[in-house]
Amino acid sequence: MKITLSTIKADIGGIGGHTRPSDEVINAVNDVVNNTEYNLLLDYYIGYTGDDIHIIMCHQHGLENNKIHRLAWDAFKEGTEIAKEQGLYGAGQDLLKNSFSGNVKGMGPGVAELEFEERDNEAFVVLAADKTEPGAFNFPFYRTFIDSRSNTGLIINPDLAEGVVINIMDVMTGKIAELHLWGDKPEVEAALMYPGRYVVESVMSKKGEPILSASTDRLHNIAGTYVGKDDPIAIVRCQKSFPATEEICSAFNSPHFVAGDTRGSHHLPLMPVKINTPASVNYSLPMVMALVFSVHNGKFTGPHDGFATPDWNHIRNIATQRALDMRSQGFIHPATLVPEELEYNKGYEVRMKKLEGLFSHKNKKRSIIQKQSSRINTGNFKNKKNKHVKSKR
Repeated sequence: MKITLSTIKADIGGIGGHTRPSDEVINAVNDVVNNTEYNLLLDYYIGYTGDDIHIIMCHQHGLENNKIHRLAWDAFKEGTEIAKEQGLYGAGQDLLKNSFSGNVKGMGPGVAELEFEERDNEAFVVLAADKTEPGAFNFPFYRTFIDSRSNTGLIINPDLAEGVVINIMDVMTGKIAELHLWGDKPEVEAALMYPGRYVVESVMSKKGEPILSASTDRLHNIAGTYVGKDDPIAIVRCQKSFPATEEICSAFNSPHFVAGDTRGSHHLPLMPVKINTPASVNYSLPMVMALVFSVHNGKFTGPHDGFATPDWNHIRNIATQRALDMRSQGFIHPATLVPEELEYNKGYEVRMKKLEGLFSHKNKKRSIIQKQSSRINTGNFKNKKNKHVKSKR
């Protein structure tokens, strides 16, 4: 049975800031998706990560289907109306276009989709992040598909040992490079080292089986200005020929520093959190959750919460300590992003424009100071001379 998994997410408003959507907004989104008038889905799940709502859908309409994307868009629009009525912060902020144009890609919401023949025991994980950018997944995906120190399945699983095909997107141009492991390993690493520009878009097996799909849109590229972080979402198939569920999830057990958090302009560690966790008001730590599903004949069982077991509390403590250490550095880079990546850059541009007017060449400035000093000294000499003349009289 061929099925399509479509995961579409958007920030359409948070309570008192970038925290979490209200229950009423979530219910409004659910009412639209559950409307029998559409009658498109085999199954679905709706939840939230921080202030982002995600709709996880199973259907048989293929990738980038107009009707499926329209369903998600209508649901988010209806939720936005409730958010506006409640005065929620950032109501509809990820809906960057006024009207639906056939596909939500490039319109604000993040999208990840996979189409495949369902296995007898089909398992997959949805990784949903908030307060960060698509490149936040670069390091965990590297650990999953390339680093055998993190994933011994790359040695003992024959299919994984053959390597995979990784499609990496340049988010500034929209171009995609198809890179093959293991021959293109240095090029993969060269790209992934700069997560602000190069991100994993999808992964396939050497047999052409889809394994992973991740959202890649940069909102400021669409809107032309900062409107919020991109908050990526990804679908990863697991078990058998693919990475095991624990090999995927354990790639997040060393909270690495990512761009995002408050005003989208800092570096803080990515914290694995439980399903439906609000964003932290402790400088909006970047967060990721793992929703683990089984699917059979298009019907979901789950989600199981991948980061809910007690061992992950220790990982969260590590992330918290790393965050506090970085925040103690204040505004000095690398606590903040470099200027070209700074999201709230209008105020910074004003500061820098004023500062530029105060700069001059060192020798020229020294010459001006010397002339000023010379005038002062000459004036003092004349005053002293005049005083001397007066005293003789």
